[in-house]
Amino acid sequence: MIFIVVKFHVKPDWAQRWPDLTRTFTEATRAEPGNLWFDWSRSLDNPNEYTLVEAFQDAAAADHVGSDHFKQAMKDMAPALVDTPRIISRQIDGDAWDRMGELEIS
Repeated sequence: MIFIVVKFHVKPDWAQRWPDLTRTFTEATRAEPGNLWFDWSRSLDNPNEYTLVEAFQDAAAADHVGSDHFKQAMKDMAPALVDTPRIISRQIDGDAWDRMGELEIS
């Protein structure tokens, strides 16, 4: 799978509106064939920072970046951002979350 984490530094006046701004993009991406997950989190320390954790079956990642909703989202998000988002994108083994070995809840 392709595992991706992206940090977005949002302008303070956009921070509360970020979920609405990205809703169409999020819903369209989650509906893509080969999307494994697409989840947003907001920093507890910095309310202007959002982190996106996403994963795709290997071939689906290129289709995602080439999609119309991806291209539109890049245009829609740009005015709300302080700087260029930071990304980690890696191909890793697996296709789901593993259980945490250090903390087992029964």
